[in-house]
Amino acid sequence: MKIELGLTSFADNVDMVMPDGTQPAVSNAQRIRDIVEEIELADQLGLDIYGLGEHHRPDYAVSDPVTVLAAAASRTKHIKLSSAVTVLSSDDPVRVYQRYATLDAVSNGRAEIMIGRGSFIESFPLFGYNLNDYEDLFNEKLQLLLQINEHEVVSWEGKLRPSFDPTGIYPRVEHGKLPISIATGGTPESSLRAGAFGLPITYAIIGGNPRRFTRNIEIYKSVAESYGHNPDELSVSVHSWGYIAETDEEAKKEFFPSLKAHHDILGRERGWPSFDENMLEREIGSHGAIYLGSPETVAQKIIDTVETLGLNRFMIHTPVGSMPHAYVMKSIRLFGERVKPIVDKYFENK
Repeated sequence: MKIELGLTSFADNVDMVMPDGTQPAVSNAQRIRDIVEEIELADQLGLDIYGLGEHHRPDYAVSDPVTVLAAAASRTKHIKLSSAVTVLSSDDPVRVYQRYATLDAVSNGRAEIMIGRGSFIESFPLFGYNLNDYEDLFNEKLQLLLQINEHEVVSWEGKLRPSFDPTGIYPRVEHGKLPISIATGGTPESSLRAGAFGLPITYAIIGGNPRRFTRNIEIYKSVAESYGHNPDELSVSVHSWGYIAETDEEAKKEFFPSLKAHHDILGRERGWPSFDENMLEREIGSHGAIYLGSPETVAQKIIDTVETLGLNRFMIHTPVGSMPHAYVMKSIRLFGERVKPIVDKYFENK
């Protein structure tokens, strides 16, 4: 049994206080260059996938993941390159397909699209979309994207995305179709939608007990089967916050400041309480959503989650908040060199 292991990032970039002093935000340009190096290292270590998020805020460096992934494609050989996520509601399905078909060519068949509605709404007014159409925009544009992925010549008649007569969409993916999956924070509607379309699904577990997603996955597979899809052929993935160091204590010491800074920025916007060390301890425990610690600690928690939820892919989201580039590279190296072998060995005969 092969379990894919990988990484996701939102290219966080803010000032914070680290254990060895203040860690100022680097320029967004430098953060982007750092990400390309991180993807290159992940590829060298045999990790399976790297997913990069799209944001349009000052505390995240990447608004166009496909450009960064294309830069990484020229320096990597094997790793799959995905958005995490493409905010399809405020983008155009024709351009999304064209960009990722181009990435697929540059990377020799390694592009994926992970689509979602996003956890922020800044792209809607930025690109002239009405938030009252939040749900309808996603549903309509998803249908168009899937049609484009299936057919070279497409016609479209929609309510929100302008209609067009039969038109060829180019360039086409060289072999087959683009892998497209739905990403969700856990709303039942997303599981229903992904199951109905027979699309792979990724759950973003950013708090609480991962086991609570068991019900979502059951709904997803049941709906898929009712629509004539084989649930055994559909991939279920998880990505969750995490960080790896030589010891559990070292990991906590290095990760807590960046996690707290990130959480508290969002907390001021959304009315959350300030993040503290008690919250960290709760989330890094066996019933929490953060995969933090030594390679052995993290590997065992991944194994437990994969078995409990019946996953095909697990991705660690790191860093959360800004961290020194050297810290991120160290965590990736430990993930590839020491966590991955433990997980691979456990599942090789399953």
